[in-house]
Amino acid sequence: MFCWIKTKLDNSKFSCKMGNVSASAKSLQNSAATTPSGLPELSKDLEASSDTNKSQNDEDRGNPGTMEELHKKCKDVMPTNFEGAKFMIQKGISYHFQVTHTLNLCTSNSSGYRFGAIYVGTKQLSPSELYPVILGDIDPSGNVNANIIHQVTPKLRCKFASQIQNSKVTAAQLTTDYKGNDYTASLTVANPNVINESGVLVGHYLQAVSKNLALGAELAYQYGPAVPGGQMAIVSAAARYVNGLATWSGTAGVSGLHLCYYRKSSEQLQFGVEVDTNFRVQEAVGTLGYQIDLPKADVVFRGMIDTNWNVAAVMEKKLQPLNFTLALSGILNHTKNQFKLGVGLIIGG
Repeated sequence: MFCWIKTKLDNSKFSCKMGNVSASAKSLQNSAATTPSGLPELSKDLEASSDTNKSQNDEDRGNPGTMEELHKKCKDVMPTNFEGAKFMIQKGISYHFQVTHTLNLCTSNSSGYRFGAIYVGTKQLSPSELYPVILGDIDPSGNVNANIIHQVTPKLRCKFASQIQNSKVTAAQLTTDYKGNDYTASLTVANPNVINESGVLVGHYLQAVSKNLALGAELAYQYGPAVPGGQMAIVSAAARYVNGLATWSGTAGVSGLHLCYYRKSSEQLQFGVEVDTNFRVQEAVGTLGYQIDLPKADVVFRGMIDTNWNVAAVMEKKLQPLNFTLALSGILNHTKNQFKLGVGLIIGG
Protein backbone atom coordinates (compact mmCIF):
# COMPACT_ATOMS: atom_id res chain seq x y z
CA MET A 1 0.00 0.00 0.00
CA PHE A 2 1.43 3.28 -1.05
CA CYS A 3 0.57 6.92 -0.44
CA TRP A 4 1.77 10.16 -1.98
CA ILE A 5 1.25 14.04 -2.14
CA LYS A 6 2.52 17.72 -3.72
CA THR A 7 2.82 21.70 -5.06
CA LYS A 8 4.98 24.55 -6.53
CA LEU A 9 5.95 28.14 -5.73
CA ASP A 10 6.63 31.00 -8.13
CA ASN A 11 9.48 33.25 -7.05
CA SER A 12 9.56 35.48 -10.17
CA LYS A 13 8.15 38.51 -8.34
CA PHE A 14 10.62 38.04 -5.55
CA SER A 15 13.48 37.93 -8.04
CA CYS A 16 12.32 41.20 -9.60
CA LYS A 17 12.25 42.83 -6.19
CA MET A 18 15.74 41.60 -5.46
CA GLY A 19 16.88 43.14 -8.74
CA ASN A 20 15.45 46.50 -7.75
CA VAL A 21 17.16 46.29 -4.37
CA SER A 22 20.50 45.58 -6.05
CA ALA A 23 20.06 48.54 -8.38
CA SER A 24 19.21 50.88 -5.51
CA ALA A 25 22.17 49.54 -3.51
CA LYS A 26 24.52 50.38 -6.40
CA SER A 27 23.13 53.94 -6.64
CA LEU A 28 23.70 54.39 -2.90
CA GLN A 29 27.28 53.23 -3.27
CA ASN A 30 27.85 55.67 -6.14
CA SER A 31 26.48 58.54 -4.09
CA ALA A 32 28.50 57.62 -0.99
CA ALA A 33 31.36 59.89 -2.05
CA THR A 34 29.10 62.96 -1.80
CA THR A 35 27.63 62.12 1.62
CA PRO A 36 29.11 62.41 5.10
CA SER A 37 31.42 59.53 6.00
CA GLY A 38 29.22 58.23 8.84
CA LEU A 39 26.14 57.51 6.70
CA PRO A 40 27.54 54.67 4.54
CA GLU A 41 28.76 52.80 7.62
CA LEU A 42 25.37 53.29 9.28
CA SER A 43 23.65 51.99 6.14
CA LYS A 44 25.89 48.92 6.11
CA ASP A 45 25.14 48.26 9.79
CA LEU A 46 21.41 48.46 9.12
CA GLU A 47 21.70 46.09 6.14
CA ALA A 48 23.75 43.61 8.21
CA SER A 49 21.20 43.79 11.02
CA SER A 50 18.36 43.21 8.54
CA ASP A 51 20.14 40.19 7.03
CA THR A 52 20.76 38.77 10.51
CA ASN A 53 17.10 39.16 11.50
CA LYS A 54 16.00 37.57 8.24
CA SER A 55 18.28 34.55 8.72
CA GLN A 56 17.07 34.16 12.30
CA ASN A 57 13.45 34.18 11.13
CA ASP A 58 14.25 31.51 8.53
CA GLU A 59 15.90 29.37 11.20
CA ASP A 60 12.94 29.83 13.54
CA ARG A 61 10.53 28.51 10.89
CA GLY A 62 12.60 25.41 10.17
CA ASN A 63 11.80 22.70 7.66
CA PRO A 64 8.15 21.51 7.92
CA GLY A 65 8.90 17.94 6.82
CA THR A 66 7.08 16.08 4.05
CA MET A 67 3.38 15.83 3.35
CA GLU A 68 3.51 12.12 4.22
CA GLU A 69 4.42 13.14 7.77
CA LEU A 70 1.52 15.61 8.07
CA HIS A 71 -0.65 13.29 10.22
CA LYS A 72 2.20 11.13 11.53
CA LYS A 73 1.89 12.01 15.23
CA CYS A 74 -1.82 11.18 15.26
CA LYS A 75 -1.33 7.96 13.27
CA ASP A 76 1.46 6.73 15.57
CA VAL A 77 -0.84 6.45 18.60
CA MET A 78 -3.28 4.21 16.69
CA PRO A 79 -2.79 0.45 17.24
CA THR A 80 -1.57 -1.80 14.41
CA ASN A 81 -3.60 -4.97 14.88
CA PHE A 82 -2.80 -8.46 13.71
CA GLU A 83 -4.64 -11.79 13.81
CA GLY A 84 -3.61 -15.27 14.93
CA ALA A 85 -0.14 -16.22 16.14
CA LYS A 86 2.97 -14.27 15.15
CA PHE A 87 6.54 -15.28 15.87
CA MET A 88 9.52 -13.11 14.85
CA ILE A 89 13.26 -13.49 15.32
CA GLN A 90 15.53 -10.50 14.66
CA LYS A 91 19.25 -11.17 14.33
CA GLY A 92 21.96 -8.58 13.81
CA ILE A 93 24.67 -10.02 11.55
CA SER A 94 26.81 -6.88 11.75
CA TYR A 95 26.53 -3.19 12.61
CA HIS A 96 25.02 -2.52 9.16
CA PHE A 97 23.11 -5.75 8.43
CA GLN A 98 20.15 -7.45 10.13
CA VAL A 99 17.88 -10.35 9.15
CA THR A 100 14.41 -11.31 10.38
CA HIS A 101 12.42 -14.54 10.35
CA THR A 102 8.64 -14.10 10.66
CA LEU A 103 6.02 -16.81 11.00
CA ASN A 104 2.32 -15.88 10.85
CA LEU A 105 -0.44 -18.39 11.57
CA CYS A 106 -3.86 -16.95 10.72
CA THR A 107 -6.81 -17.35 8.36
CA SER A 108 -5.83 -14.48 6.02
CA ASN A 109 -3.58 -14.51 2.96
CA SER A 110 -0.65 -13.20 5.02
CA SER A 111 -0.29 -16.54 6.79
CA GLY A 112 3.05 -18.29 6.35
CA TYR A 113 6.78 -17.68 6.63
CA ARG A 114 8.67 -14.59 5.46
CA PHE A 115 12.36 -13.83 5.43
CA GLY A 116 13.45 -10.19 5.72
CA ALA A 117 16.71 -8.29 5.60
CA ILE A 118 17.78 -4.72 6.39
CA TYR A 119 21.00 -3.09 5.28
CA VAL A 120 22.11 0.32 6.57
CA GLY A 121 24.94 2.07 4.73
CA THR A 122 27.94 4.01 5.96
CA LYS A 123 26.89 7.53 4.91
CA GLN A 124 26.16 9.23 8.24
CA LEU A 125 24.33 12.57 8.30
CA SER A 126 23.55 12.59 12.02
CA PRO A 127 24.05 10.27 15.02
CA SER A 128 20.74 8.53 14.19
CA GLU A 129 20.80 8.70 10.36
CA LEU A 130 22.75 6.32 8.13
CA TYR A 131 22.20 5.90 4.39
CA PRO A 132 21.44 4.15 2.13
CA VAL A 133 18.78 1.97 3.74
CA ILE A 134 17.74 -1.19 1.89
CA LEU A 135 15.02 -3.41 3.34
CA GLY A 136 12.73 -6.10 2.03
CA ASP A 137 11.13 -9.46 2.65
CA ILE A 138 10.25 -12.56 0.63
CA ASP A 139 8.00 -15.60 1.16
CA PRO A 140 8.46 -19.17 -0.11
CA SER A 141 6.30 -18.38 -3.18
CA GLY A 142 8.71 -15.69 -4.33
CA ASN A 143 6.52 -12.70 -3.47
CA VAL A 144 8.80 -9.75 -2.65
CA ASN A 145 8.43 -6.36 -0.98
CA ALA A 146 11.46 -4.08 -1.38
CA ASN A 147 12.31 -0.53 -0.29
CA ILE A 148 15.38 1.63 -0.89
CA ILE A 149 15.92 4.99 0.85
CA HIS A 150 18.96 7.13 0.09
CA GLN A 151 19.93 10.64 1.12
CA VAL A 152 21.72 11.76 -2.04
CA THR A 153 22.62 15.17 -0.62
CA PRO A 154 21.78 16.81 2.73
CA LYS A 155 18.67 18.29 1.08
CA LEU A 156 17.75 15.63 -1.52
CA ARG A 157 16.31 12.23 -0.59
CA CYS A 158 15.02 9.45 -2.87
CA LYS A 159 12.73 6.57 -1.92
CA PHE A 160 11.91 3.56 -4.09
CA ALA A 161 9.35 0.88 -3.25
CA SER A 162 8.32 -2.15 -5.27
CA GLN A 163 6.08 -5.17 -4.84
CA ILE A 164 6.27 -8.42 -6.82
CA GLN A 165 3.37 -10.90 -6.71
CA ASN A 166 3.16 -14.11 -8.77
CA SER A 167 6.32 -13.17 -10.73
CA LYS A 168 4.81 -9.82 -11.78
CA VAL A 169 5.58 -6.30 -10.63
CA THR A 170 2.24 -5.25 -9.16
CA ALA A 171 3.37 -1.91 -7.72
CA ALA A 172 6.33 0.44 -8.09
CA GLN A 173 6.85 3.91 -6.70
CA LEU A 174 9.67 6.44 -6.78
CA THR A 175 9.56 9.54 -4.55
CA THR A 176 12.04 12.40 -4.53
CA ASP A 177 12.00 14.90 -1.64
CA TYR A 178 13.86 18.20 -1.67
CA LYS A 179 14.05 19.91 1.72
CA GLY A 180 14.83 23.63 1.79
CA ASN A 181 15.36 25.78 4.84
CA ASP A 182 11.62 26.36 5.33
CA TYR A 183 9.89 24.23 2.68
CA THR A 184 9.73 20.72 1.20
CA ALA A 185 8.92 19.88 -2.42
CA SER A 186 8.27 16.29 -3.50
CA LEU A 187 7.48 14.41 -6.68
CA THR A 188 6.18 10.83 -6.83
CA VAL A 189 5.90 8.57 -9.87
CA ALA A 190 3.79 5.46 -9.27
CA ASN A 191 3.12 2.41 -11.44
CA PRO A 192 4.41 3.84 -14.73
CA ASN A 193 3.57 1.63 -17.72
CA VAL A 194 5.03 2.62 -21.08
CA ILE A 195 3.15 -0.08 -23.00
CA ASN A 196 -0.33 0.74 -21.65
CA GLU A 197 0.52 4.46 -21.27
CA SER A 198 -0.70 4.62 -17.70
CA GLY A 199 0.60 5.81 -14.37
CA VAL A 200 0.23 8.27 -11.51
CA LEU A 201 2.13 11.49 -10.86
CA VAL A 202 1.83 13.25 -7.53
CA GLY A 203 3.50 16.51 -6.57
CA HIS A 204 3.32 18.24 -3.23
CA TYR A 205 4.72 21.34 -1.58
CA LEU A 206 4.74 22.22 2.12
CA GLN A 207 5.80 25.70 3.26
CA ALA A 208 6.55 26.78 6.84
CA VAL A 209 4.71 30.10 7.13
CA SER A 210 5.80 30.52 10.74
CA LYS A 211 7.37 28.43 13.47
CA ASN A 212 3.96 26.93 14.30
CA LEU A 213 2.09 27.03 10.98
CA ALA A 214 2.76 25.16 7.75
CA LEU A 215 0.65 25.34 4.57
CA GLY A 216 0.83 23.21 1.46
CA ALA A 217 -0.94 21.74 -1.53
CA GLU A 218 -1.11 18.49 -3.48
CA LEU A 219 -1.59 17.81 -7.17
CA ALA A 220 -2.38 14.21 -8.17
CA TYR A 221 -2.51 13.33 -11.86
CA GLN A 222 -3.53 9.92 -13.20
CA TYR A 223 -3.63 8.81 -16.81
CA GLY A 224 -4.41 5.55 -18.62
CA PRO A 225 -7.10 3.68 -20.55
CA ALA A 226 -8.92 2.72 -17.34
CA VAL A 227 -9.32 6.37 -16.29
CA PRO A 228 -12.56 8.12 -17.41
CA GLY A 229 -11.61 10.49 -20.21
CA GLY A 230 -8.10 9.07 -20.30
CA GLN A 231 -6.77 11.38 -17.58
CA MET A 232 -7.78 13.19 -14.42
CA ALA A 233 -6.24 15.58 -11.89
CA ILE A 234 -7.12 16.31 -8.27
CA VAL A 235 -5.93 19.31 -6.25
CA SER A 236 -6.09 19.49 -2.46
CA ALA A 237 -4.83 21.85 0.22
CA ALA A 238 -3.08 20.98 3.48
CA ALA A 239 -2.29 22.72 6.76
CA ARG A 240 -0.66 21.94 10.10
CA TYR A 241 -0.56 24.02 13.26
CA VAL A 242 1.62 23.14 16.26
CA ASN A 243 1.01 24.76 19.63
CA GLY A 244 3.19 23.33 22.36
CA LEU A 245 2.12 19.75 22.98
CA ALA A 246 -0.85 19.89 20.57
CA THR A 247 -0.88 19.47 16.79
CA TRP A 248 -3.74 20.17 14.37
CA SER A 249 -3.44 18.92 10.79
CA GLY A 250 -5.81 18.61 7.86
CA THR A 251 -6.22 18.13 4.12
CA ALA A 252 -9.17 19.27 2.01
CA GLY A 253 -10.00 18.50 -1.61
CA VAL A 254 -12.79 17.51 -3.97
CA SER A 255 -12.59 13.88 -2.78
CA GLY A 256 -12.97 14.60 0.92
CA LEU A 257 -11.78 16.13 4.15
CA HIS A 258 -9.22 14.64 6.54
CA LEU A 259 -8.67 16.24 9.97
CA CYS A 260 -6.40 15.14 12.82
CA TYR A 261 -5.71 16.39 16.32
CA TYR A 262 -2.87 15.11 18.50
CA ARG A 263 -1.94 15.98 22.05
CA LYS A 264 0.66 14.70 24.49
CA SER A 265 -1.06 15.05 27.86
CA SER A 266 1.85 13.72 29.91
CA GLU A 267 4.95 11.55 29.67
CA GLN A 268 2.72 8.49 29.98
CA LEU A 269 -0.38 9.50 27.95
CA GLN A 270 -0.86 10.82 24.42
CA PHE A 271 -3.96 10.67 22.25
CA GLY A 272 -5.20 11.54 18.77
CA VAL A 273 -8.55 12.25 17.14
CA GLU A 274 -9.10 11.64 13.43
CA VAL A 275 -12.04 12.47 11.14
CA ASP A 276 -11.96 11.16 7.58
CA THR A 277 -14.75 12.02 5.14
CA ASN A 278 -15.39 10.84 1.58
CA PHE A 279 -17.66 13.09 -0.46
CA ARG A 280 -18.14 10.58 -3.28
CA VAL A 281 -19.66 7.83 -1.14
CA GLN A 282 -21.00 10.33 1.42
CA GLU A 283 -19.31 8.61 4.32
CA ALA A 284 -17.43 9.88 7.36
CA VAL A 285 -15.52 7.99 10.04
CA GLY A 286 -14.31 9.40 13.33
CA THR A 287 -11.58 7.68 15.37
CA LEU A 288 -10.23 8.24 18.86
CA GLY A 289 -6.86 6.66 19.64
CA TYR A 290 -4.52 6.79 22.63
CA GLN A 291 -1.14 5.48 23.76
CA ILE A 292 -0.07 4.74 27.31
CA ASP A 293 3.61 4.29 28.15
CA LEU A 294 4.62 2.63 31.41
CA PRO A 295 8.45 2.70 31.40
CA LYS A 296 8.82 1.08 34.82
CA ALA A 297 6.71 -1.88 33.69
CA ASP A 298 8.20 -1.91 30.13
CA VAL A 299 4.66 -1.76 28.71
CA VAL A 300 3.27 0.20 25.76
CA PHE A 301 -0.51 0.10 25.29
CA ARG A 302 -2.34 1.51 22.24
CA GLY A 303 -6.11 1.56 21.84
CA MET A 304 -8.78 3.04 19.58
CA ILE A 305 -12.53 3.28 18.99
CA ASP A 306 -14.29 4.59 15.87
CA THR A 307 -17.81 5.50 14.78
CA ASN A 308 -18.25 2.11 13.04
CA TRP A 309 -18.16 0.55 16.54
CA ASN A 310 -14.73 -0.98 16.10
CA VAL A 311 -12.76 -1.27 19.33
CA ALA A 312 -9.12 -2.29 19.03
CA ALA A 313 -6.03 -2.48 21.25
CA VAL A 314 -2.43 -3.69 21.15
CA MET A 315 -0.21 -4.23 24.18
CA GLU A 316 3.56 -4.72 23.97
CA LYS A 317 5.46 -5.97 27.01
CA LYS A 318 9.24 -6.38 27.18
CA LEU A 319 10.19 -9.49 29.10
CA GLN A 320 13.29 -8.33 30.95
CA PRO A 321 16.05 -9.41 31.39
CA LEU A 322 15.46 -11.49 28.25
CA ASN A 323 15.49 -9.69 24.93
CA PHE A 324 11.91 -10.77 24.27
CA THR A 325 8.78 -8.70 23.52
CA LEU A 326 5.28 -10.11 24.01
CA ALA A 327 2.49 -8.55 21.91
CA LEU A 328 -1.25 -9.01 22.40
CA SER A 329 -3.74 -7.75 19.82
CA GLY A 330 -7.52 -7.64 19.88
CA ILE A 331 -10.20 -6.04 17.70
CA LEU A 332 -13.96 -6.21 18.27
CA ASN A 333 -16.91 -5.00 16.19
CA HIS A 334 -20.04 -4.82 18.31
CA THR A 335 -22.57 -4.53 15.47
CA LYS A 336 -21.14 -7.41 13.39
CA ASN A 337 -20.30 -9.66 16.36
CA GLN A 338 -16.74 -10.09 15.08
CA PHE A 339 -13.70 -10.59 17.27
CA LYS A 340 -10.08 -11.18 16.26
CA LEU A 341 -7.29 -12.02 18.66
CA GLY A 342 -3.55 -12.04 18.03
CA VAL A 343 -0.57 -13.20 20.09
CA GLY A 344 2.98 -12.40 19.07
CA LEU A 345 6.49 -12.99 20.36
CA ILE A 346 9.48 -10.99 19.12
CA ILE A 347 13.00 -12.15 19.91
CA GLY A 348 15.89 -9.74 19.43
CA GLY A 349 15.70 -6.28 17.98
